Amino acid sequence: MSGDPAQTSAPRPPAAAGPAKSRSIWLRFWSRVGASKWLLAATVVVGLLILFGLFLGGIAVFDWSESTPFCSICHVMKPEVTAYKSSPHARVDCGTCHVGPGPIAAVQAKLVNARYLWQAPTGFHPRPIPSPITSLRPVEVVCEQCHWPEKFYEDRMLTLSRYAQDEANSSTQTKLLIKTGGGSQKAGLGRGIHWHIENPVYYIAADKQRQDIPWVQATFNGQTTEYLSTDSQLTPEQIASAQKRKVDCIDCHNRATHIFQRPGDALDAAMATGAIAADLPFIKREGTKVLEKTYTTEQEAATAIAGVEDLYRTQYPALYAQRKADIQKAVAGLQAIFDNTEFPFMKVTWQTHPNNIGHKDFPGCFRCHDGKHVSKGNQAIRLECNICHSVPQVITPGQANAALPLTQGKEPESHKSTTWLSEHRSRFDATCASCHTVGNPGGSDNSSFCSNSACHGTDWKYAALNAPQVRPPGKPVLGNPPAIPHSLAGRDNCLTCHNPDGGLKPAPKDHAGRTNDMCQGCHKPATPAGQPATPATGPETGAATAAPPPTGGGAPSAIPHSLAGRDNCLTCHNPDGGLKPAPKDHAGRTNDMCQGCHKPATSAGQPATPAAGSGTGAATAAPRPAGGEAPPAIPHSLAGRDNCLICHNPEGGIKPAPKDHAGRTSDMCQGCHKPGR
Repeated sequence: MSGDPAQTSAPRPPAAAGPAKSRSIWLRFWSRVGASKWLLAATVVVGLLILFGLFLGGIAVFDWSESTPFCSICHVMKPEVTAYKSSPHARVDCGTCHVGPGPIAAVQAKLVNARYLWQAPTGFHPRPIPSPITSLRPVEVVCEQCHWPEKFYEDRMLTLSRYAQDEANSSTQTKLLIKTGGGSQKAGLGRGIHWHIENPVYYIAADKQRQDIPWVQATFNGQTTEYLSTDSQLTPEQIASAQKRKVDCIDCHNRATHIFQRPGDALDAAMATGAIAADLPFIKREGTKVLEKTYTTEQEAATAIAGVEDLYRTQYPALYAQRKADIQKAVAGLQAIFDNTEFPFMKVTWQTHPNNIGHKDFPGCFRCHDGKHVSKGNQAIRLECNICHSVPQVITPGQANAALPLTQGKEPESHKSTTWLSEHRSRFDATCASCHTVGNPGGSDNSSFCSNSACHGTDWKYAALNAPQVRPPGKPVLGNPPAIPHSLAGRDNCLTCHNPDGGLKPAPKDHAGRTNDMCQGCHKPATPAGQPATPATGPETGAATAAPPPTGGGAPSAIPHSLAGRDNCLTCHNPDGGLKPAPKDHAGRTNDMCQGCHKPATSAGQPATPAAGSGTGAATAAPRPAGGEAPPAIPHSLAGRDNCLICHNPEGGIKPAPKDHAGRTSDMCQGCHKPGR
């Protein structure tokens, strides 16, 4: 049988050597493992080590996916990452805030944000990235990982260096104490900016960026009060159904990490530290000009910034030759500021994302504390500097550093009004001087507490200081006090005409008690002494708008005759009729008022010369007889001769009166001339 050709010559089919061989190897391996306890133990240990290594690797990769290096891989995030690197949270990984603690939240975040894996590479992402981010976890989970909400913070001094856009880049420093505060009322604290932590506040936002807030509800000392903006059109039904958000950390600290600084402020900081030479002529002006412009490409911006060097090369050739290195360093500094504040490819500038800290460039605090959020009891959400910071003190070159008050002292009841900031100028009186220096009140020359350029030198466009709904009735609209429309020469007693209790053109009643110094501390002559004055346009305080003084001088015209026997000015100069009527706007003035401004041109007993260019309607009398200024006496009795014009008519008579007496009546004649016997 062994020689059977069918068994010896038929070829074998090819075997599947690979899988069969692998199976045989594993079978032999496991048979040996099963036969040896040591080998089995070693296999289990190695297997566990491999699984543990994979587990650790997975955790490491997962953790890396929440880190800043991972988040900054994508170019889309360049603006946010750039701002983050210079923020207070520059050493906090992105996931700490954007994901928060816990594995479940991490998995949810990965699933929700998986869309970015295809949106970013394909360009289907928004430009800019919208804000605020609504997917963040509650602040109790995120912010309070590091920050203790009950913590009380002492006042902190803030110093701001600013440079003007003049040739010398004039510098000023503004110092103020930031009253962060916080803590609890039970501990005698619970004040300052962090008052909002302990006291629940809810609001309705009318826009996605939460900048327009028409309705606010606050609970304090167990009492809940609703405030509605005077601009709001919300109905009670709309308020009841609207989504209400509770104020938390990110309502104020909305850009706590991704802060896009205003280029002008960044330029000030660079000049203050010497990174950009502050003594280069007009560097602040030229730097601000190129930095606060919006560009379509980075190359366009680089060309514009490089043009600053060309400006110095062409307009300041001597300076450029001497300080070429400083100028090039300044240009490099400007480019660095641009690289940190504007990103054309993502359409991001410093204005893209409002920053709610402060109230200058964006509404910020004034979203609610604007003076026009009013309760049903006509109380407004307080608009007062001292709640959050001290009154700023501005220090100019050559001035000594002013000492900031470390305590507030006893605050007058008037200052506790919810509309005090709107009222304080109209309620200005002598009592202010007991606490403050009051020179040039309302000015901005920093010569006193009341002439603070940090307050009056700024247009607070987000604060409703002039809102009629919150300004007490009868109060003037705030702004620059109207100018005095005449010279003060001979008319420096304001109360003669503008006494609030009575006068030709009384000042407002709330000006009662003000002195000349106070009047002239706010109101200034429109023109220098000796120049014709133009009446102020649109007076706001009720001050008189007098007729323009005569051409050629700002002082009232002199009385061209003696007052002896002619001290009743209205005999000839009554504005409603007379020989030479005064201007119509002098109606109602008394002799005392007339003579309070107009003075005799010469002393008694000297001949008077008529004042040139008289503009008050005063009579220009004929020269008086030599030896005396008084009108000549009537040399006869008036009995039977009381009609002076029979003999002394200027147009003809026995002894005609001077031609300039034409039109005078007998009463006028006898008002000046008296019988000599």
